[in-house]
Amino acid sequence: MQLVLAVIEAAIRRTAVGIAYHELSVSIIIGVCGGSGSGKTTLSSKLVEQLGDHRTACLSFDSYYHDFSHLSPAERAEVNFDHPDSLDEELLLAHLDALRSGSSIGVPTYDFASHTRSDEIQLVGPAEYVVIEGILLFSSPLVRERLDHLIFRDCPSGVRFERRMLRDVETRGRTPDSVEAQWKTTVQPMHEIYVEPHAAFADLVTRHGYDLERAVDRIVEALELEKPLVGCLDEWPSSTVLARR
Repeated sequence: MQLVLAVIEAAIRRTAVGIAYHELSVSIIIGVCGGSGSGKTTLSSKLVEQLGDHRTACLSFDSYYHDFSHLSPAERAEVNFDHPDSLDEELLLAHLDALRSGSSIGVPTYDFASHTRSDEIQLVGPAEYVVIEGILLFSSPLVRERLDHLIFRDCPSGVRFERRMLRDVETRGRTPDSVEAQWKTTVQPMHEIYVEPHAAFADLVTRHGYDLERAVDRIVEALELEKPLVGCLDEWPSSTVLARR
């Protein structure tokens, strides 16, 4: 109940933030945040699918890690990638502003094996909807100001750890021991400082165990009807009548 009240209070506070900025927008920017392995990427992908990829651009904050090619491999291994300082916030802000103003951007391609940026970039054009997801997305006040809707994906730490282990071992060449060590030393401690507390800034919290397809249907319905995403999804009545800010 306290989280629900905090979410509603945050939504009310945000009504006066950046009004002039958002009035100039040609895009509706939707931010999806949550801990590692929470399902935010899946949620974002389903939102793009439902809204239509012909009118939706999709970004990941993970693409905006700093290029650590100037460091030795041993030094790169010591970087705390779960801390906001590891991300190029300035570039992301510039890209969000460009998309909002109707310009295309070149999104960096990040190599998670070497912790460096490759020479390739992904061209992303402006769209009616821009969906961006990331673990640390809500930790930055400047990023939050640029988001029209903030969605937080809540998931138990045990479930998130199992998903993180599977992903890093299978797709990033990590050993189980290294994944567990990183989880204990940086992932979970940083989650408790920079991720979980910022759920209070969300317009909407989706919880693990709630039917994801149903959640996406309701979110898209609210977006299409231009209704705000206020409160916790579990509290929505079946008729999807949402309180206005």
